[in-house]
Formats: sequence, C-alpha cells, structure tokens
Amino acid sequence: MSAEPRLLDAVRGQPKQVWITAFAAVIAFMGIGLVDPILLSIAEGLKATPSEVTALFSAYLGVQVVAMLLTGMASARFGAKRTVVAGLCLIVVTTALCAMAGSIEQLIALRAGWGLGNALFIATALSVIVGAASGGQRGAILLYEAALGLGLSVGPLLGAVLGHISWRGPFIGTSVLMGAALLLSIFMLQRDSHLERAPIKLLDPLRALRDRALLRTSVASALYTAAFFTVLAWSPFVLQWGAIEVGLIFFGWGVSVAVAGVVFAPRLASRLGDERATLLSICGYAVLMVVLAVGGKVLVAVGVIVSGLISGLLNTLLTGAAMSVSNAPRPVASAGYNVLRWAGGALAATFVGPISEWFGASHAPFAVAVVLCLLAAGVMAIGVVRMRTAQAALATD
Repeated sequence: MSAEPRLLDAVRGQPKQVWITAFAAVIAFMGIGLVDPILLSIAEGLKATPSEVTALFSAYLGVQVVAMLLTGMASARFGAKRTVVAGLCLIVVTTALCAMAGSIEQLIALRAGWGLGNALFIATALSVIVGAASGGQRGAILLYEAALGLGLSVGPLLGAVLGHISWRGPFIGTSVLMGAALLLSIFMLQRDSHLERAPIKLLDPLRALRDRALLRTSVASALYTAAFFTVLAWSPFVLQWGAIEVGLIFFGWGVSVAVAGVVFAPRLASRLGDERATLLSICGYAVLMVVLAVGGKVLVAVGVIVSGLISGLLNTLLTGAAMSVSNAPRPVASAGYNVLRWAGGALAATFVGPISEWFGASHAPFAVAVVLCLLAAGVMAIGVVRMRTAQAALATD
C-alpha cells in the first residue's frame, strides 16, 4: 500500500450517487445485526428453539450466497441503478412482511427473501461506490467499510430500542428506512448508461475464483466470516440478557468495527502490507475466540465488543485485497468473493445451535471458531510465503 488513505480525504468531493449508495448501504447492513437484540424475544413470541431462531441468519445468508451469482449478470444486463433499486424494493417488502409473520417458519422464509434483496444490493453497491468515487479505489473502500461499520452499530441499537416494545418493531423501522433509501435511489442515482455493456454469465463469479490470489483471499474470508457470525448469532444465547443490554453490547461492537475499519486498518496495512496485516489480525481473532470459549458472561460481553476492532480490520483488509488482486471486472470479482464470504456466515449460523447441543456446552461454538480462524490464518500464511518467494526471485534477477 503506497499511500495511507484517510476517511476525510476519501469523503471530500464525492459525487451524490456515492453518498446515496453509501446511505442505502448503511441501512442494508443494519439488517445484519438488527435481530441480535430480539433473538430471545422472537424465540419466546413465536415459541421457537435456538436452532430455529439462528436459522434467521442462515436463511438470510444462504439465499444471499446463491443470489450473489446473479448480481454481476443482473448489473451487466440491466444496469447498476436498476439492480440496486430492485434489491431495495425487495428488502422494503420483505421487512414489512416480517413484522406481520405469525410463525417462525414464515419469518425464516421472509428473511430468505430479504437475503435475495440484499444480495442484489450489496455487491452492486460496492462496485458502484468503487467505480464512481473520486480519489481512487482504496478511498472508496474506506467509504464502503464506514457504511458497513455504521450500519452494524446502528442496527443492534435500533433493534434494542424498537424490540423493547415488540420484536416486530425493528422490522417495521427497517422497512421505513429502506423505503427512504429506495426513494433517494430512484430519484437521485445516475441513470444507467445505454452504452453496450460487456455481458456477464451466471458462473463468471465462480470462474473468477480460478485466480489463486482471489480464491485464497475468499477462502480465508469465508473461514473468518464463519467465526464472525458465530459471535453475531450465538452470543445472545450465551448472555441470556434483555434486548436493551444485548443491543448496547452490539452497538459497542459495531462502533468498534467502524473505527477499526476506517482508522486503524489503513495504518496497519501501510506498515505491514495487506497480507501480513490480515494474517496478524486473524491470529488475534483466534485468541479472542479462546477468551469467549472459556469466559463467563461479563468476559463474553467485553470480548464481543473487542472483537469488533479486529473485525473492522479484517473487513477492510479482505475487501481491499479481493477488489485489487483479480483482473476480473469489479462486479464479477466482488460477486465471486462474496459468494464464499457469505457462505461461511450461512454455514456458521446453521450449525452454531447444533454444535452447542452436540457438545452439551453453550460455549462450544466459540471453540469451533478458534479452529476456523487457525485454518484462515493457514490460508493467508500460504499467500505470505508465496509473496516472499516472488520477492526473493525478483531480487536475484
């Protein structure tokens, strides 16, 4: 990384479509952590088991994984604006219907529809911001990660405040906010160009993963994201605290994600390089998972907030690497990377409940997360070794 981008430099002089897309991204990312404070309330209100409730994450992410294959093709065929608007429309409708769900099965199905809308929006939004932002790709990624961190911090807080009234409240609030983002996108985003766009096929995102560097980054991200969603989906069941308390913890976690991703990640990468910084951060996350696996409730609460700092580093470092190591078009590389990234989250959300039941210990999923982080570190270590070998070869020429 030749120059260390700063958030203030990244935000100056940005076109309006960058700001509108970033605002919509904040609301979209709120949906990830929105249900955390109300998981126990949903379980009580809909007479659901912990495994059924965590399926709200796995359905949301599982559909999102498959749909990521469609995003590049849809963006190329219909244009970025139409794809973003279609995704936002679907999110508005499904979140409103979530508030009226009468059973956990209905809520899971609607969350799957929400995941489809998010898939159309998230990958396209990243390519829109990177393509339209002034000041280069790294500054644009800082804006995207700032939106991610802000959404992750505000989502649990909104879920806590509205969920204290009823578990249905956060879904209504998200639908209203997404409606505002939808209107802004319809009336203020730049029209899609009528110029001929290069066609993108359905499996192009998977073909992009033939690039070893992109595949390595994506696999490491999938393993880390599985650990990330273990914290996100299972911590409320370990803590067994009320919506306000859990919401405040995850608000602190989200703020940590935002600060680390925007402020600390560029500095760490400028000193160590992207791959070394990523390897060090993953090892740090593994250590923190050990703490969560053996700690009591207070230590788990503190560990969740601290984990946000490392997550902020990894989100920025891995996203930046994925968008720069491949020669594939940005929408294709972004979709391929996100397919594996969110697949890790979907699998983690699916198995955290059964893992706890199999081992008969509420902290067991965190122990599995330790293993996942060690595997991710191993994958990144291969990249570091390859980089050193290449540098040594160039030095001898």
